[in-house]
Amino acid sequence: MAKKMREITISYILPILLLLLAVETHAHNVTRLLASHPSFSSFNHFLTQTHLAGEINRRTTITVLAVDNAAMSALTSKGYPISTIKNILSLHVLLDYFGAKKIHQIRDGSALAATLFQATGAAPGTTGFVNITDLRGGKVGLGPDGGDLSSFFVKSVEEVPYNISIIQISKVLPSETASAPTPAPAEMNLTGIMSAHGCKVFAETLLANPGASKTYQESVEGGMTVFCPGDDAMKGFLPKYKNLTAPKKEAFLDFLAVPTYYSMAMLKSNNGPMNTLATDGADKFELTVQNDGEKVTLRTRINTVQIVDTIIDEQPLAIYATDKVLLPKELFKASAVEAPAPAPAPEDGDVADSPKPAKGKGKGKKKKAAPSPDDSFGDSDSPAEGPDGDADDATADEASAVRIVGGATAGLVVSVFCLFASSSLL
Repeated sequence: MAKKMREITISYILPILLLLLAVETHAHNVTRLLASHPSFSSFNHFLTQTHLAGEINRRTTITVLAVDNAAMSALTSKGYPISTIKNILSLHVLLDYFGAKKIHQIRDGSALAATLFQATGAAPGTTGFVNITDLRGGKVGLGPDGGDLSSFFVKSVEEVPYNISIIQISKVLPSETASAPTPAPAEMNLTGIMSAHGCKVFAETLLANPGASKTYQESVEGGMTVFCPGDDAMKGFLPKYKNLTAPKKEAFLDFLAVPTYYSMAMLKSNNGPMNTLATDGADKFELTVQNDGEKVTLRTRINTVQIVDTIIDEQPLAIYATDKVLLPKELFKASAVEAPAPAPAPEDGDVADSPKPAKGKGKGKKKKAAPSPDDSFGDSDSPAEGPDGDADDATADEASAVRIVGGATAGLVVSVFCLFASSSLL
């Protein structure tokens, strides 16, 4: 009996355990990996500026063909706009894992690998594929499909087996398709698009802030996603907004945009934290995306909002309308007490007020009920001065999503081994 139980444990639970462990270890940060290699600082910089770093980090099996500073200088000296540089560098991100060992052991001596450039749909035919060929004398040549194999494998830079591989190649891959002129998305009338689709109040607020307006316009070219509150929600929030200092007003507006293009399909597959235009070193200004079927919500320590409409979804720009104003914890205080579950919503659809005191209480001084998460700006109209009000935030935020997953996995590991041990004693 004990033997049979052990067999059941191994055959059914162990594969699940291994899968969860594999999921937990997939997280990587390409810019952090490259940071310890100064000779790739220019390449690393442009991964961030073009917002390709975020796209690389969210994928679980990836190969980055990095070039050193001298090779990047040859590219940047051509005066390409950032949108063209993004296309060129997208061709250097393979949607498969090629470590140093694998690249020298390619079956039949040659392989075609899809790239992020191919995935954008901007590459006609197979021009977004990279040909990897094992040449004579141990050389490995690389080039766009149908083009010259004029770039060569140099060395492995960083490898996290079967997750991310960063390998150096001798020069930037030549591609007429990737380097072709691209439309100038910076000329798009962002506020006009918002105003025409239910976000007029937010658009006017953005126009009135030169710093935020400039940041938005400059960010479009590399890819951007905006979460604009609907007019009713923004009107109700304006008194709070007007109490902010000028720098905090700009930070708040920047917080409602992510420096990466996310289609709705991408948002629905992207549970987890995201940086925003306001993110700057210690000032995290993160928001967290959560989805449940067709419902996509955005969350901070302060409140949760829902995406209710797609205003525009055309690469490199996506703008979504939200039912409420998403609030960053860096600017507003969260309630120190967890609010109770809200009462059923009134017929007009508004969120119920905080619970009233229980019946039977005297008419003396009433005990104040805890505010609901959506209304927790603080007791007065003045917002908090900064994140100091949340003592636990400094250590809790950076890896909160990882720790939650890690904690759940660790709990499962303990449970599995306890089950295994108990079955062995039967």
